Amino acid sequence: MAVLMVLIVNLIFAYSRNLKLLFNNQTRVLEQVSQGDLSTKVPVATQDEFGIIAGHTNHMIDGLRHRFELVNSLKLAEEVQQNLLPSHSPDLNGFDISGSSIYCDQTGGDYYDYFQLPDEKLGIAVADACGHGVGAAMLMVSVRAFLTSAVKNYQNPAQLLFEVNRYIARDCEKSGRFTTMFFLEIAPRTKELRWVRAGHEPAMVFQAQSKTFTHLDGPGLVLGVDENYVFACQTASPCQAGDIILIGTDGINETRNKEEKLFGHQRLKKIILAHAQDSAQTLRDAIVSAVATFRGDLAQEDDITLVVIKAV
Repeated sequence: MAVLMVLIVNLIFAYSRNLKLLFNNQTRVLEQVSQGDLSTKVPVATQDEFGIIAGHTNHMIDGLRHRFELVNSLKLAEEVQQNLLPSHSPDLNGFDISGSSIYCDQTGGDYYDYFQLPDEKLGIAVADACGHGVGAAMLMVSVRAFLTSAVKNYQNPAQLLFEVNRYIARDCEKSGRFTTMFFLEIAPRTKELRWVRAGHEPAMVFQAQSKTFTHLDGPGLVLGVDENYVFACQTASPCQAGDIILIGTDGINETRNKEEKLFGHQRLKKIILAHAQDSAQTLRDAIVSAVATFRGDLAQEDDITLVVIKAV
């Protein structure tokens, strides 16, 4: 009986030491995880509750590793996409131009760009791929590639978007995805405008002399639906000094606040009137700031892109 008691006591002490060792291993690994070190896992030495806990801990570490890899990939994608956007405003005689894109996720489907066209003309593209996030970003990159390639044989906005649409429609035939685009051509010598609106919001125009607002409107199907669709150019009379053109995406007007109200066109017009004498960049920043203030603490639900063009 005494020998049996000694054996029982030794087993208890041995089990206690094993429990302490398992607990210390678990604690050490969790401390490393809390400091961002995911290189170590908990040894699964038993089949009891400690073994189950160790297995769940290791599964958690694998999940965290995958998440960190995903976050790093998204950061890289964000950096690449931002590098595809213009790094500076174009220098166009008689015009002051400034643009910006703000994504609601690390990546987004909005896009804007500037293109040097024949006869010293400038092309401005603003596009919005359906949705947002990684899928929309991938579509946007394709749109940019097609646009950059097609603009090399530029004739007019309608011909350009016809070529771009052919490629996008073939790529998006099965996915059902589409892209809206507004392409504006500016002739600096005459200050004449030509444009195509492919399902995009009309550009807003502030006429300085009359202090009134009009739009650069016109028909046009979204890109990616019908590869044979024929676009038509729209034209407008020459810009006058002080006139402002705003090309934006629906993320501006459709921003909501806590009361579920939309930012809308009227607030946008008031900002333009208040900053009509300022530079294009100042007006752009004022719009971005006003939208953010209106949204308050709510998360940004959609990408926001705008290009401000001011005749000087």
